[in-house]
Amino acid sequence: MAHVTFGGNPVTLVGHEVKVGDQAPNFKVIDNDLNEKTLSDFKGVRLISSVPSLDTGVCDAQTRRFNEEAGKIDGVTVLTISVDLPFAQKRWCGASGLDHVITLSDHRDLSFGEAYGVVIKELRLLSRAVFVVNSNDEITYVEYVDEVTHHPNYEAALAAVKEAK
Repeated sequence: MAHVTFGGNPVTLVGHEVKVGDQAPNFKVIDNDLNEKTLSDFKGVRLISSVPSLDTGVCDAQTRRFNEEAGKIDGVTVLTISVDLPFAQKRWCGASGLDHVITLSDHRDLSFGEAYGVVIKELRLLSRAVFVVNSNDEITYVEYVDEVTHHPNYEAALAAVKEAK
């Protein structure tokens, strides 16, 4: 598993670490209207952004950055997944005015978190990570951010999105 810290302290990631070339694992999450969604509900190239909580500065900035950049790339779907409740995600999206990112909640089952190896055992939050899945459901990019309070490598993730098209 990836070695990750939160505030400089080591944390334990639970689940299955994925790698480039793997078939993207399916998962069940909840959208902002309380509907169950799976990976297969979204087609084409998908950028999956895993964040601990939208109510924090880095998560907010990460989601806004991917929203802005996704608006410039045709045919990509950006999914931001956290364990925030769907109500909080909906409120955050409404206040933020984002239109190119879909927020999804993994609070119920941690299905996504376990499938992608990003559940922080000690906190029951998702670790910061970015995955790119191509239209054949293959993982073409993986970044487990080594310190949860740091930003991901936006440029590398966006380059991987463009390559996956």
